[in-house]
Amino acid sequence: MKIGQLKLPALQVALDFTSLDRALRVLSEILDLGVGIVEVGTPLIKSEGARSVSEIRRVSGGTPVLADTKTVDVGALEAELFLRAGADFVTLLATADDAVIESAVRTSRELGGDVVADFIGFRGDIIKRARELRDLGVCAMNVHVGIDVQRSLGLTAAGMRDLVRRLSAELTGVVVSVSGGIKPEDIPSLLDAGAQIVVVGSAITGSPNPREATERCLRAFRRSV
Repeated sequence: MKIGQLKLPALQVALDFTSLDRALRVLSEILDLGVGIVEVGTPLIKSEGARSVSEIRRVSGGTPVLADTKTVDVGALEAELFLRAGADFVTLLATADDAVIESAVRTSRELGGDVVADFIGFRGDIIKRARELRDLGVCAMNVHVGIDVQRSLGLTAAGMRDLVRRLSAELTGVVVSVSGGIKPEDIPSLLDAGAQIVVVGSAITGSPNPREATERCLRAFRRSV
């Protein structure tokens, strides 16, 4: 599937587990609710390998699957590995060399998928780099505040609304996603700022009731439409 075929705006649920069994258990509780994208998180990929993507694909039905590979080298190799395992989309770091970006984009297109550029840890001019990535064929940009930064500095992606708004306004034809410590109550303002994909992880997967937490997120989307 291509990013442009998604029904937007969309809720992306990040399965940031190290146990495939736990990920599948949570997914089984929420899949029928109409989640937009299922993310196979980086910890799960590192713990379980490409098998985790294949297993999530096996049970996800028609729901698109994103493999959060955070590729920074051998773009074509990693894109092919995880797209053939069942992912629709893979991520690469915005800091990766252009040659990595180009090879990942080319291979993803050949296999019918897409890549998402992840700006986690990026310290340069994000708007400038996003334009460069768009020109290289990347059609989705992820504004991302990492977990360690959240914990040490108390920052979350909810505070990145101005950047989301600028990206959405200045990069036509590009899908903007946002992730990092997002709670259901943050969703309306992020959508209002122009985010088209909102990624929620621990607010759902760390909840004592993942199904109820997912329903709260989806209600926030419906209120914003």
